[in-house]
Amino acid sequence: MYKRLIILGTILMQLTVPVFSFGRFSKTAVAIYEEINPAIVTVDSQLSDGLSCGTGCIIDKSGIILTSAHVIDVGKVVVVTTFNGQNYEAKVLKRLGENKDIALLKIDAGKDLKTVKLGNSEKAKVGEKVLAIGNPFGFSGTLTQGIISRIDYAKNRIQTDAAINPGSSGGPLLNAKGEIIGINQAIYNPDNNISNIGIGFATPINLVKEYLSDAYQKK
Repeated sequence: MYKRLIILGTILMQLTVPVFSFGRFSKTAVAIYEEINPAIVTVDSQLSDGLSCGTGCIIDKSGIILTSAHVIDVGKVVVVTTFNGQNYEAKVLKRLGENKDIALLKIDAGKDLKTVKLGNSEKAKVGEKVLAIGNPFGFSGTLTQGIISRIDYAKNRIQTDAAINPGSSGGPLLNAKGEIIGINQAIYNPDNNISNIGIGFATPINLVKEYLSDAYQKK
């Protein structure tokens, strides 16, 4: 009888460990979101035939924002909305990268803004848990979570199953410390947005930092 109880107790302990571990990550995700979301903005670019919507990350307290260039491509007016609903017209400072796929914006908020820290994408590992914050389909401040599914070193992109949808471009892919390890750029979209099949891509932040370094050196 005692042996059966001991065996049953051992089995129950083994079953509860993964749940407890996931719960700890969930609490961490809450803390990360509350810390980082004030540094995430929505980016709307007025085009001749409509509106292009995306996400941006405040990387300097003076109002410098990192985003995807295709979000603001050929836009006449770029409007940034902070997490508390304040709107600012943004100036496009520079388009960066070989394909000009990263952009820097600047807003004048008249005060210091909350910023997000750039991490080290070289330390990213397949299987690592990650978070994404974005503005999918206009739902600003949306948090999703997943893992790094693959790292394509040849094409310089991090693949993740964290939900990334139209409007999430330019938003951060975050590690468990709340550091940006990638800028969300694209999704694999074989059915024209009918479904989210869990394949998204981010530009590694170390590559972005190289672009930023080159931009500042050429000033």
